[in-house]
Amino acid sequence: MVIDKIIGTAKKEGRPYLTELESKQILKEAGINTTEVKLARTKEEAISLSKEIGFPVVLKIVSPDVLHKSDAGGVKLSLKNEKDVGKAFDEIISSIKKHEPTANIQGVSVQHMARPGTEVIIGMSKDPQFGPVLMFGLGGILVEVLKDVSFRIVPLTRRDAREMIREIKGYPILEGYRGQDPANIEVLEETLLKVSDFVENRPEIKELDINPIFAYRDGALAVDARVILEP
Repeated sequence: MVIDKIIGTAKKEGRPYLTELESKQILKEAGINTTEVKLARTKEEAISLSKEIGFPVVLKIVSPDVLHKSDAGGVKLSLKNEKDVGKAFDEIISSIKKHEPTANIQGVSVQHMARPGTEVIIGMSKDPQFGPVLMFGLGGILVEVLKDVSFRIVPLTRRDAREMIREIKGYPILEGYRGQDPANIEVLEETLLKVSDFVENRPEIKELDINPIFAYRDGALAVDARVILEP
């Protein structure tokens, strides 16, 4: 099974952090819609994969040692052609070597630039008393600024998922505030339930962070993800 293989590899290498690539593969197996990601080890591979995937693309560093990719200059968005991709690849690698000189660089991920949507976050952490606790809120940098989130103990019922979404202060944004496209609330409820089932059946996962998820009128797409394993 893909999940067992990924977790087994990480444990063998003695690392608790999964890369974004591994985290998304795991989420995909759990039935969560994620952006398709390919790994490029060289600039030439990055250019070739970009043409295959279709422009515009996003490049991100793939390293278990770089947790805050943007802060270290490890993310380049809206790359429109081969020249942009080649330049971005070089800049990412040199920036990471400067910020994180000891980081194990596996390569750079290439993915299609997702169409913008309302950004939400789903996270999981473990409470010493209650076990896994799920979090839902507005995503992107908004979660750090506003801290507008709701929590429930795993396993979630459908009613829990419904209430979690509706009790954040930013709920009107999900309904389509001031002419914005509304999010598909039912899809977000389903995603919460899938994450709940997944973490309940995977005690080896210590923390999970899916941020952002782009919420659309017709679905939802996990754009970035991070999984931390139990030591």
